[in-house]
Amino acid sequence: MRAAVLHEIGQDKLEVFEDIEATGFGPGKVRIRVRATGLCHSDLSAMSGVLPQPAPFVPGHEGAGEIVEVGDGVTHLKAGDRVVVCWLPACGACPACKRGQTELCLAGFMNAGTPNFRRPGGDVFGFAGTGTFAEEVVVDAGCAVPIPDDVPFDIAALIGCGVTTGLGAALNTADVEAGSSVAVIGCGGVGISAIQGARLKGAAEIVAVDPVASRRESALKFGATKAVSPDELADAKQNVTGGEGFDYVFEVVGKSATARTAYDTTRRGGTLVVVGAGALDDFLQLNMFELFFDEKRILPSMYGGGDVLRSYERTIALWRAGRVDLEGLITHRVPLSEINEALDQMRTGTALRTCIEI
Repeated sequence: MRAAVLHEIGQDKLEVFEDIEATGFGPGKVRIRVRATGLCHSDLSAMSGVLPQPAPFVPGHEGAGEIVEVGDGVTHLKAGDRVVVCWLPACGACPACKRGQTELCLAGFMNAGTPNFRRPGGDVFGFAGTGTFAEEVVVDAGCAVPIPDDVPFDIAALIGCGVTTGLGAALNTADVEAGSSVAVIGCGGVGISAIQGARLKGAAEIVAVDPVASRRESALKFGATKAVSPDELADAKQNVTGGEGFDYVFEVVGKSATARTAYDTTRRGGTLVVVGAGALDDFLQLNMFELFFDEKRILPSMYGGGDVLRSYERTIALWRAGRVDLEGLITHRVPLSEINEALDQMRTGTALRTCIEI
């Protein structure tokens, strides 16, 4: 079968091979024929080494497809079922799951250290234990979440990561208050989803911040009331909040510099939500006096900060009702053979989400 592979961390191009085999099928596992997958910035971060990931590996973790076969012991799925790939499944038994914080379950991360592909030259890993830039993938049954027949594969793929992360940051983690002021720094697919979440919660002012003009224009279509470049953020803070700062600021870049800007842009007593996935060696510096004096809440948001399965269901319900626009997030479509074009679209900011049709 075909799959796109990164040979070494730090390379910026993927190579599509036709001699890949999805391995590891057995009890408790399912084999999925991937039909659509989105390109998330986390894939680029894994390729560059910002996020830890053994290589060689198949990127991709935002996918949807059909069950091909199920292993022994899998009773809730069958061949032909339509599913979305969940890269962070909940085990249901660990302390985090028992507390209801299933997004903090570490079971899924354990899968990342086991190769789930093979080439004649040796084993190949799948990013985040999945690897959806492939025609087929073998994963734990808990990673395959059934979807209704009316949800297209491309829409389901987005729900598998970016949309759930962005919407959840606003709906779950921040629980944005109606009538409040919001700034979102970084307006790719996740940031746009956070904007939609803030709009759903009734935020009065939503300022989108991004260096790419086309993304700023898109943000206005998805619910932002104002869109500015990073250089214009200080003026927006003054004009929208009278200089006090925003009630909620979402950092959706994953860098300490933008997190520091987000902190400074948050009002005293306001809430900074850290959504972007950053590097292990990138440190955010805050002094102890400002932490005490400003009383700003700093809330990291992992995978939307809530129960993943419930978040999937909620997103589908909102999409069906026309309350969130998921189709509009897909600005580009490419076949797997043109995966490097999709990478360029993400790096330059020309795409909100590129759908790779497999």
